[in-house]
Amino acid sequence: MRCSVSEAKRSFFRSTNAIFSKIGRLASEEVTLQLVRSKCMSIVLYALECFSVAKADIKSLDFVVTRFLMKLFRTTNIDVIEELS
Repeated sequence: MRCSVSEAKRSFFRSTNAIFSKIGRLASEEVTLQLVRSKCMSIVLYALECFSVAKADIKSLDFVVTRFLMKLFRTTNIDVIEELS
């Protein structure tokens, strides 16, 4: 049995965009990161322990987090993001 992570990715992006729309760039990166960690990461990780997750799905979920960090820190340099992780 395989699970699809596309709905989890879509929900994660929807919830992070909602946070960005509410607080904008007024809050610091630390506050935004803490909000996303407490409210949005559970969306991505929900019920994954029940299924065997393929390596491609893990990379896909990692990409979602990487894109969020790129948006948060306003960078397209992957080296900066990898240094943060």
